[in-house]
Amino acid sequence: MISFLTISIIQATVAIATPLYIGALGGLFNERVGVVNVGLDGIMLSGAFAAAITSYYTQSAWMGVLAALTVGAVLGLLHAAICIEFKADHVVSGVAINILASSLTVFLLQLLFNNKGQSPSAPKIGQISNLDSIPILGPILNNMSYLTIIGLVLILLSHFFLYRTKMGLRLRSVGENPYAAQSLGIPVRRYMYLSVIVGCALVGLAGAFLSIGMLNVFTKNMTAGRGYIALAAMICGRWTPLGSLGASIFFGYVLAWQMNAQGLAIPAQILEIIPYLTTIIVLAFVAKRARGPAHVGKIFAPSEH
Repeated sequence: MISFLTISIIQATVAIATPLYIGALGGLFNERVGVVNVGLDGIMLSGAFAAAITSYYTQSAWMGVLAALTVGAVLGLLHAAICIEFKADHVVSGVAINILASSLTVFLLQLLFNNKGQSPSAPKIGQISNLDSIPILGPILNNMSYLTIIGLVLILLSHFFLYRTKMGLRLRSVGENPYAAQSLGIPVRRYMYLSVIVGCALVGLAGAFLSIGMLNVFTKNMTAGRGYIALAAMICGRWTPLGSLGASIFFGYVLAWQMNAQGLAIPAQILEIIPYLTTIIVLAFVAKRARGPAHVGKIFAPSEH
């Protein structure tokens, strides 16, 4: 019999949704200043690799988190420079990052450990424990990763920043009309660079959750397309932190249910495509009504105006 809502499914939903909503939040900060980033999957993969390797060599999971943030920020700087400085196509830059990350992580695994499949076991981020006695919420919160809590706090802080502060208003204005923002004295390029770098650092953090939050190893291509699902969650969430969180939880539930249903008499091939098919269907309906920042994906060339 198929169970649609059990404690194990809820726990799995929370765990699976965590890298999605952190990644979606990172993508949101990119697109809110007009920079499309389809390279979320590659940045997430790079963050996962950096976290696991650094955690292994330093024997400190939090050093791994710092490494993931740093690698994400560096890739964000690269993407920002390509899109803002050299005015290259945003999508091409993102695809290049995905290809680079997929190939380079396998190469480095082989170089460091003579293994193209996975890294050695590394210390992982701690979890909340001993909450079983709390009614209702106890079993759900028990064994929840600290990164899940950090991610939720980041969602709330980002919502406050974007919609309750002057700096957040200026950031959003850059993505709507950078030329008007510049005419008002807003340093558009600075906002674009900082927002893309911070956003990509968050995507790296999402990768850290995969390798040292859920697991304690890095495996080849372990993101398995989660960066693309995070991008879809951002769009379905209408480029807002809280909306992205809600969409991520929905997609997390679909993935959790798929994992729970693997023991049923359903062909494995059908189960494997359910999360991605669901993503496409939801996007098809939501994308018609969702309106992103007006200048997203466009080249910012102030000299031409």
